[in-house]
Amino acid sequence: MSLLVIGLSHRTAPVRLLEQTALTEELAVKLLGDVVGSEHVSEAVAVATCNRLEVYAEVSKFHGALAGISELLAQYTTVPRDVLTQHFYVHYDDRAAWHMFTVACGLDSMVVGEPQILGQLRTALALGQQAGTAGPVLNELMQQALRVGKRAHSETALDRAGQSLVTAALDLAVAEGAPAPRRAVVVGAGSMSALAATTILRRYPEAALTVVNRTPERAERLAAAVNGTAAPLSELPTALADADLILSCTGATELVLTAERFSAARAGSERPVTLIDLALPRDLDPAIGRLAGAALIDLELIAEAQKAATAEGPGDDSLEAVKEIVEAELEAYRKLRTASTVAPTVTALRCMAAELVSAELSRFHGRTAGLDERTRAEVEQTVRRVVDKLLHEPTVRVKQLAVADGGVTYAQALRELFNLDPGTAVAVSRAEPTENQ
Repeated sequence: MSLLVIGLSHRTAPVRLLEQTALTEELAVKLLGDVVGSEHVSEAVAVATCNRLEVYAEVSKFHGALAGISELLAQYTTVPRDVLTQHFYVHYDDRAAWHMFTVACGLDSMVVGEPQILGQLRTALALGQQAGTAGPVLNELMQQALRVGKRAHSETALDRAGQSLVTAALDLAVAEGAPAPRRAVVVGAGSMSALAATTILRRYPEAALTVVNRTPERAERLAAAVNGTAAPLSELPTALADADLILSCTGATELVLTAERFSAARAGSERPVTLIDLALPRDLDPAIGRLAGAALIDLELIAEAQKAATAEGPGDDSLEAVKEIVEAELEAYRKLRTASTVAPTVTALRCMAAELVSAELSRFHGRTAGLDERTRAEVEQTVRRVVDKLLHEPTVRVKQLAVADGGVTYAQALRELFNLDPGTAVAVSRAEPTENQ
């Protein structure tokens, strides 16, 4: 079995295409079920954010799994496969693990070093667990990726240098001449909206903030947390009337605000307004940005600004320190994964030995019915102890040698020397994770 990742991100695809590939959580769960139900795939996790859509999978055959997952991504995003493949990247085994660790650190994000990706990876793992597609391999990989991300932020200067999409958007608004807002509106009440609300008020403590959401209860909870006011989505036009900063980030699949509705809500207002759209697919009609007095900042504009500012991002020392962490953790993961391939063979060897001991002891007991129980127990303990001692050194050494170059050949040699059935080792490898869980 091998690790495979296939996906597209802001580095390989335009924002307009990423918008077309955005998946709801419900669709992501269904996608995972079909991926694992396809040939050659035993585990799968999907990472779907405004920056990327990726599927990580444990596969038995590279090309077969790649073709199957590509076809399913085309079906679920309704984007033709030949269009998607132009923007896909594919990583395999160690390179796939390296990619996930890099993503977890925020090095592959639109805003380098942004910490929100850690929460998004937790959500991806939770969805995989909910769908029953995140097995022992991907659970271990993603848990280690989360540890790598935490190390990157706690042990280097990346956390101090990193931004969020919200701060990047607000900085861009300032760069374009937007004044400090007096009244701000946040549309949505999810985690990104909560970050937006707290960031806006931290930067502009005098601003009056209104949270608008389709579910009034969620709007009220967020508004209470930031000392703002809440309004249902039906009252969005009223909230927009005198706002000078509007930030939207919902999970809607259609536009939340059209140019016509915006113009009607702002009729008679001459105060300039900045609109920030962090949703994928987008919440705000792009035509709004062409209206007088309205400046629209969306993910596409943020991506362009971030590319231009790459040289001014975290210092080289920070990036190099994070890369060193990634490489060290990748080596640890590589050794763990290699050792795990040897474990089934060791377990199969011990199972075989235990069966032989039991058979021989049974025959011994049948021939020595006159022995007392104490003597029988002592003989049995002696036999088991001798077998354990004989197996101890080779099993310890094969685990130690497994992490060396070519280490897997030692497990193969062990199977040959003791005539172990390869099928038994495979069965053990499949059974062990369930027992451990």
